[in-house]
Amino acid sequence: MPRLDISGDARRVLDVVKAGGVCVFPTDVGYAGVGGCEAALMRFFRAKGRGTHKRNAMLGSLAIHDEVHDMPARGREMIRALVLDYDLPISAIGPFRADHPLPRALEPGALAASTENGTLAILMNVGALEEEMARLALAETQPLFGSSANLTGTGTKFRAEDVQAPIRDCADLVIDYGLRKYHPYRRSSTMIDFTTLEVVRIGACYELIQDVLRRHFSVELPPDPGLEALPSGHTRAGQQVHA
Repeated sequence: MPRLDISGDARRVLDVVKAGGVCVFPTDVGYAGVGGCEAALMRFFRAKGRGTHKRNAMLGSLAIHDEVHDMPARGREMIRALVLDYDLPISAIGPFRADHPLPRALEPGALAASTENGTLAILMNVGALEEEMARLALAETQPLFGSSANLTGTGTKFRAEDVQAPIRDCADLVIDYGLRKYHPYRRSSTMIDFTTLEVVRIGACYELIQDVLRRHFSVELPPDPGLEALPSGHTRAGQQVHA
């Protein structure tokens, strides 16, 4: 079996997204769906049966975060510690620069479905494929937005074959890299607002993120009530939440 073609697969995803399509692709925290325009994102939304209170996340990188987020220095230092020093996946929420070319390239309706009260979630450090996709996206000013590749309420999928038929049928391209790295957590990425330090979703590597922020920044994140009590990890039940 040949090795993974990460650069080639990233190029294929960008080409499909640029043409208005939807892709399902692997990240370390599960399979995700991605689009780059309102029509594609709405098609994916409908396939998921997703509630209108949910928000898409931008698929990005530390470089995209540096350019797009507009947050205090302390929040940036926390994110750099998690990503650079400890190599942990994170969905970082913070105020964003609406005049940056990436969010500006998204139609107003799609941007509204991906932001909340002037904040934007950026997923980063979730694998080599997503990192290369983010590099191309920044270089080519092609926004990448999406959410987990699953029917709403059914949990993150960590194998491509577990992604349900309506999601696969919606996608113009499905990339299968097998079982994903952080499958033992049975949740997607941990999501934190780095301005308010609110934990919006408890997810992969949460206990490691807790430890880093406690030791380096004297920040005490709330305890994880456990999978049985909070299977999705979302802490804002019934409210508008990012992906």
